[in-house]
Parts: sequence; structure tokens; C-alpha cells
Amino acid sequence: MARLLGAWDTERLEAFLTETTIPVRIATHRGDGSLWMVTLWYRYRDGSFDCATWADADIVRFLENDSEVAFDISTNDPPYRGVRGNGTAAMSPDDDKVVLRSLIERYLGGTDSSLAEWLLADDREEVHIRIQPESMYSWDYADRMGGDADGST
Repeated sequence: MARLLGAWDTERLEAFLTETTIPVRIATHRGDGSLWMVTLWYRYRDGSFDCATWADADIVRFLENDSEVAFDISTNDPPYRGVRGNGTAAMSPDDDKVVLRSLIERYLGGTDSSLAEWLLADDREEVHIRIQPESMYSWDYADRMGGDADGST
């Protein structure tokens, strides 16, 4: 289990990560050592983040060279709240697009769209990225911004 710090206990942090459909922002290193940021859909389960991306995506190459990442999942509207942290990414083929399909269901509500059809096309090779967090820090500005911790105002 990752080291947890910040405003929320484990139950509240896991509820935010499983209920929220905000993409994860992942920071990694390029081959030259400079930083790279990418946004991906995720699902949180069993203490880790599952993402999927096209096998030819830049992040796949970057993670092959350096598996350390930082991440952020935070709201874009007040009251601001979220989770950030760091960890290690591991990759494997998503041959049957099991992870991708679950992400499409989570973010699009189903596979009946042109985007879903394009993502699930047979000629697209997908990679499963699993991020194992080492530490996670939660924050919640609801008290400062006049909203409830659940995001209502």
C-alpha cells in the first residue's frame, strides 16, 4: 500500500479515485532527461492505477527507459480537491483491449460512439500501463472555498 498523506483517510481517498472520472496527468522523463506530461484515462483498483494507450505513443517509449512517474488527479472547478503522488509504471500488452474497453465504459458510458469504435479498431495495438503508487497526497479546499468535501456548493 502506498504511503498516504494529506486531507483524506484511505476510505475517502479511494472513493474519490474510483468515483471521479477526471483523467490522470502523468509526468515522466523523456530520453534526454527532460520532463514530459501526458493525460490518460484511468481506473483505480487494488491500490494501483490502470491506463491504456496506443503502443506507438511517446509515453510508452519514455516509460521503457524510466519507469518512475509522478501523477495528479484533481478537479478543474471549485472547490478544488484531488490526489497527487509518485510511483512506478509497468507495461504489458492489452491484447484483447480489456483495460481499454473498461476505460471507455468508465469515461464514455459505453462503446457506442465513433471515438470508442476508433479506439477499439483491430489495427490499433494497445498497451496497459499500471502505476503502482509509492506515495499519495490528498488535498481538499472545500472549507476554504465554501463547498462540501463531496464537491457540492
